Amino acid sequence: MTWSIIARDTHTGEMGIAVATKFFAVGSRVPNLRAGIGALATQALTNPLYGRRGLALLEAAVPAEDVVRLLTDADRGAASRQVHVMDGEGRIGAHTGKDCVEWAGHLEGRDCSCAGNMLAGQRVVADTVASFERNFALPLARRMIEAMKAGEAAGGDKRGKQSACLVMVSTEEYSDLDLRVDDHPDPLAELERLEAVSRERWVHYRKFLPRKHDPVGELDRDVINAGIEAALEASREQ
Repeated sequence: MTWSIIARDTHTGEMGIAVATKFFAVGSRVPNLRAGIGALATQALTNPLYGRRGLALLEAAVPAEDVVRLLTDADRGAASRQVHVMDGEGRIGAHTGKDCVEWAGHLEGRDCSCAGNMLAGQRVVADTVASFERNFALPLARRMIEAMKAGEAAGGDKRGKQSACLVMVSTEEYSDLDLRVDDHPDPLAELERLEAVSRERWVHYRKFLPRKHDPVGELDRDVINAGIEAALEASREQ
């Protein structure tokens, strides 16, 4: 009932998951990721326990393929599950159970993994991956959204549209970006709008938050506002 892309940017260190489906609040259950550790998407008849368990295995340096095997071997419902994983080294593992609703499958690309079930056809994942690889010059967030839009143009979830999400991490324990569209007639278009809004102030503001190397962050509001305005001016000049 879902398709998703897990992707990374080897230059910035960012990793993200984008998902779309004809189901309510897909962002609440499918994506699981941790900076420097890896990312996991659990879908079809989703097993939310895969997220916590999978991230714990990834944190223990278990390779992506073994993470998938350990999760599914321990789950008697694995035939109805779909899961794909990217570990911190960029290795990919995936499982599509035999009882997942067609079309269901997985495709690995350069620095990305795409998996889906209950789709209009194989082209959904193929076009998602092709778009991601083609748009290498875009920042990761926009690159992933463009990829998902390409998959939707190929038919997407064969039942229609309802929700979408985009989550990204890089260096911190918290997300760089966490956008959810829980119930909308055109969720990917709304996700794209929200990502654009995030670039108005949020992506510049987050640079002043507490971080590993600076657990207090910037407390002077004048400094924060000046920094945001300078970043906005620089982006306008590009």
